[in-house]
Amino acid sequence: MSENTESSWLQFATDRPRLTVWAMVVATLALVALAALPSVWPERFGLLNPLTIDTDPENMLSSDEPVRVFHDDMKEQFSLYDMVVVGVVNESNPDGVFNVGSLRRIYELTEYASTLRWPDPDNPGRQEGVVEEDMLALSRVDNIEQEGVGSVRFSWLMPEPPDTRNQALAILERAQRIPLFDNTLVSADGKAVALYLPLTSKDMSYRVREALLDKVAGWKDTGDQVYITGLPVAEDTFGVQMFYQMAISAPLAMLVIFLAMWWFFRHIRLITSAMIVAMVAAASTMALLVISGSTVHIMSSMIPVFIMPIAVLDAVHILSEFFDRYPLHRDRHRAIREVMGILFKPMLFTTLTTMAGFASLALTPIPPVQVFGIFIAIGVFLAWLCTVTFIPAYIMLMPERRLTGFGHAAGDPDQDTVMGRWLRRLGEGVVSHARAVLVVTMVVVVAAGYGISQIRINDNPVKWFEPEHPIRVADRVLNEHFGGTYMAYLALVPEGDNAAQDNQIFKRPEVLRYIARLQQRLGETGVVGKSNSVADLVKTVHRELLGGDDGAFRIPDSPAAVAQTLLTYQNGHRPQDLWHFVTPDYRRASIWVQLTSGDNRDMSRVVQALDDFIAANPPPASIQARWFGLNYINVVWQDKMVSGMAMALFGSFVVVLLLMALLFRSLLWGLLCMIPLTVTIGAIYGLIGIIGKNYDMPVAVLSALSLGLAVDYAIHFLARARATQAETGSWRRSVAPMFGEPARAITRNAIVLGVGFLPLLAAPLVPYQTVGVFIAAILLTAGLSTLLILPALVTLLQRWLFPGARRAAPNPQNQEEGVQ
Repeated sequence: MSENTESSWLQFATDRPRLTVWAMVVATLALVALAALPSVWPERFGLLNPLTIDTDPENMLSSDEPVRVFHDDMKEQFSLYDMVVVGVVNESNPDGVFNVGSLRRIYELTEYASTLRWPDPDNPGRQEGVVEEDMLALSRVDNIEQEGVGSVRFSWLMPEPPDTRNQALAILERAQRIPLFDNTLVSADGKAVALYLPLTSKDMSYRVREALLDKVAGWKDTGDQVYITGLPVAEDTFGVQMFYQMAISAPLAMLVIFLAMWWFFRHIRLITSAMIVAMVAAASTMALLVISGSTVHIMSSMIPVFIMPIAVLDAVHILSEFFDRYPLHRDRHRAIREVMGILFKPMLFTTLTTMAGFASLALTPIPPVQVFGIFIAIGVFLAWLCTVTFIPAYIMLMPERRLTGFGHAAGDPDQDTVMGRWLRRLGEGVVSHARAVLVVTMVVVVAAGYGISQIRINDNPVKWFEPEHPIRVADRVLNEHFGGTYMAYLALVPEGDNAAQDNQIFKRPEVLRYIARLQQRLGETGVVGKSNSVADLVKTVHRELLGGDDGAFRIPDSPAAVAQTLLTYQNGHRPQDLWHFVTPDYRRASIWVQLTSGDNRDMSRVVQALDDFIAANPPPASIQARWFGLNYINVVWQDKMVSGMAMALFGSFVVVLLLMALLFRSLLWGLLCMIPLTVTIGAIYGLIGIIGKNYDMPVAVLSALSLGLAVDYAIHFLARARATQAETGSWRRSVAPMFGEPARAITRNAIVLGVGFLPLLAAPLVPYQTVGVFIAAILLTAGLSTLLILPALVTLLQRWLFPGARRAAPNPQNQEEGVQ
């Protein structure tokens, strides 16, 4: 952008301040109205896009992603649903939950859960909620026992609540004899019972959970503790709570930023202008997101948290420079024009680099991350546009008398404050010990490299809550009592889909024995607490057909005998359960795998164990094993995000480097500008590896923010360094003025924004805590690395950076102005 364009822009804002302010206000209100009206009155504004919210991590993958297509296909073929897991635990009764009172309450809770259905607003006449016929509960499943040799009797495991202790304990004994129920419905110690509630849609899980908690609210003095968990519950609950948290955390962060700015500038009217810019940029960006028809996902819900610090950052630079220059002129028009003349180009390039950092997220294969990156880039541009127009106009609308006492007192402002004196000594020390500073920097880089090598890529939606959150507590308790509440599914499907060859393959004894061996291997991983398959059903029925002897708990020797067990099983009350494990043509089978952990790395360990087993033990028929289920989908999108983020970070790094070379018209200066950025990213992610913090979704996305913010300070420092050196004719004489206003602006920025986002640490949602602490760390590290590394490098490289400096005669008048 040319200097004439810059001057015209500024002149319009300062000459027509009221028009500038009103234009911003009207544009913002128009955008907000276009986003809000179709959401409030959809019937009147049907042509506009209403607000749509999607908190399902499954949608991190596009709908045509092969793993999602296969997942949906297998769920339909095996009639599987996402489930809410309800656990009832009694640690005080000697018989655990298998006492008369507890089982009566569990029976009543089961009956109540079966009624949790509500009209579907999108499909009149259809209900959504719990799928009653596929519920797994003591009173809803069959007991399987022999009724003489060659005959099996099916009866409800708990047709009604027991009346005596013996009846209650008999229910436990019968349940533990059936592999499908042991350690799944009932715990090994009898202290806990689980209910598995399949849902028509997993986004009903929060509503179901709330209804169940209301139902058991009066159980406090019974000794029975109710725990509700499962991935659908965690994901849906997080989706509900994140909007409440956004409404609390973002304003609280802005309040702290406001107070920190007041501490530095002591002028509420001026710092209000920065707050207005931040709110306008965030509101306008979210409005554009809604207007475009994009869905508000877990990622995009955090857009305001990312835009606000970026929006305030440029404003703080302007106010800081204005704070130092206004007392010299006592003329706001002249002062603001000088400030914008100095800062316009650096702010433009920092905006472009930050936009490049976030826009690079469009290169990732994760649709919500793409939307997040694109709209953050739009928001950054809006923040810059508001900053360079609204703030000068706002200042011009203020009466001159309102600025009385604003800024440093006349004289050398470096001596006025503790910060000024500390920065002056810091500058002198860095330049005097430039080599030592760079040696320490290299040590940090080496340590960062080690830390990065230790990074663990892992995520778990349940761990998005604090350790004492009821969902986390439920997760720990129920996974201690049962084989696992995290469901993953393994589909065994024919290779080549040859119907003649593979017809009824899962009636063959050798295939079922192979499945049993595979299940045994998965159980040896230490993560899989339980698995169920058609092989378990066959062995159970075969045992009862042969009189109930445990020695008969095996796969029969012939396909005909296998077929007999399967036909017998279908005589029970729940014949449909068989089709959860095998298709009616017996050409496809599924294994239910219960994991005690929802961590991606644990799921990956199970996947690797399966691959190793199949490589060493090829299946006896032409079948292949493919995973599906929420646990596995989380692993896939996490892997895609990590690889996509690495590509995006590399791409944006190159783009930023080219922009820096263009800004400074020198590749050397461009490379110099990238060094604090590189050190900041390395230090932050090295620390993540050293402290053992998982590399999860928020941490991955913060890489784009660290790139944008870290280069911001470097651009401002080096741009001012070149200008100051041109005035003084010497880098040594430039150090004092450089560690005056420019260093103060960087320090104020880092402190104001770093401290401002620490309130996010008080949020009950872990991703918000992560964002808070790492935004603070990025800002403080970027500011510190800029003030330490860049002056040290400029000192050692000054003969190449300022090749004409030795021939340039310093101008005493310019030196004096530079110090001021």
